[in-house]
Amino acid sequence: MSARILVVDDILPNVKLLEAKLKNEYYDVICAYSGAEALEKIKNEKPDMVLLDVMMPEMDGFEVCRRIKENPETEHIPVVMVTALTDTADRVNGLEAGADDFLTKPVNDTALFSRVRSLVRLKMTMDEWRARENTATALGVIEDNVCELSQEAANILVIEDQDFESNKFRDGIEEAGHMVSIAKDPMEAMTLINQYLYDVIMVSLDLEGEGNDDGLRFISHLRSNEKTRSVPIVMIAQDDKDRIARGLEIGAHDYVVRPVDRNELKARLKTQIKRKRFQEKLKSNYEVSLSMALTDTLTGLFNRRYLNVHLEKLLKGDEKKPIAILLFDIDHFKAVNDTHGHGVGDEILKGFSDRIRGRLRTFDILSRTGGEEFVAVLVDVPMEKACYIAERLRRSVAEDPFPASTDEGELSITTSIGAIYVSEDVLTVDEAVDRADKLLYEAKETGRNRVVFEGKGTLQAEDYREPPRAMMDDK
Repeated sequence: MSARILVVDDILPNVKLLEAKLKNEYYDVICAYSGAEALEKIKNEKPDMVLLDVMMPEMDGFEVCRRIKENPETEHIPVVMVTALTDTADRVNGLEAGADDFLTKPVNDTALFSRVRSLVRLKMTMDEWRARENTATALGVIEDNVCELSQEAANILVIEDQDFESNKFRDGIEEAGHMVSIAKDPMEAMTLINQYLYDVIMVSLDLEGEGNDDGLRFISHLRSNEKTRSVPIVMIAQDDKDRIARGLEIGAHDYVVRPVDRNELKARLKTQIKRKRFQEKLKSNYEVSLSMALTDTLTGLFNRRYLNVHLEKLLKGDEKKPIAILLFDIDHFKAVNDTHGHGVGDEILKGFSDRIRGRLRTFDILSRTGGEEFVAVLVDVPMEKACYIAERLRRSVAEDPFPASTDEGELSITTSIGAIYVSEDVLTVDEAVDRADKLLYEAKETGRNRVVFEGKGTLQAEDYREPPRAMMDDK
């Protein structure tokens, strides 16, 4: 996995050493020798990750990191501080400034590359969601409000079999204002995971006793489980660089080293919770944008774009099933708007769509294709049954008035329907809709409030009022 990495240090030999190591692993390396130069190169070069020295003149690494994380354009870039400082307070200061991790000089290659690969992987996942969200924003289907993250307490699961250790984690997590569950082994953990949603899962790599799986194996299981695949995993480990590196390789997001400093624990959890909620917000925005792109805002029905794609698959599918295409038009709808206003018109459109949708099977498709025009696609249905359904839908509209903001509190309307049946024909979407449209035109020209079905002409209501029960057992 290649990536562009910015190395920042005011000492030339340190920069060249890291540059050589990273280039040997085929990373694209950018170099900066001061905090100000680093911020400028981040703005212009857009790196995927920053390796940042702490002790620099004029602007130290803490301040550089803080500025990176305060800028909405750069806050998603992972920052690892490379430092000779070993004091816990310095690590906490860096984490609170937004750093994702610390590497101690001289840098251990195993620790370096495992952390780089892990954070680059997370960054690229985030970039994909950001790209989708930006596209949706550019199209105007969602607003650019992705930074408004939830401030609710997080729900955290700790898997630790030593009571003394688990109690310390419980106290630290609750002190930070979060909720915590404790599991003594992976089996108990999976029981909880199947019942509750967690924002972070912490896994001890030192689980002992019969029935406990190795912590690394359980992390691998969590990463392959659909429910926990995107949940941040924080390892609880001894100072064992090889095992920590292995855990990062198989999908853990972060780690804490025993004895765990409470302030460091809080800072690392804060980072993981924020990242998870940021990604969830991106995903939610994308799903909203996808829904808005494919559905009609007023009625909630699928729009013409979705209908065209879906109908094309039905018409050209390898296992092509017979379908009926019904094209609806609300009769005299312009008069509804002109007489009662567009507010009442919207009420009628919503009521119409709800009534028709409620009388179709769950796997049939109903879409609003514009104005007062709707299309229903009945899938895998015999032609005679399609005729009964079309006539029943017409009758359901005509026989019962629709609630509306009029003096009477309701309004009676009717609908005209043009329908075709497609079994063996090879048609494009445009050809199929055009055929149905010609029949709809005929229905409107010959009196409205009727169904004109291709090959049968105008359906007579008395012929399609009481279908055989077996024919209509699934609507």
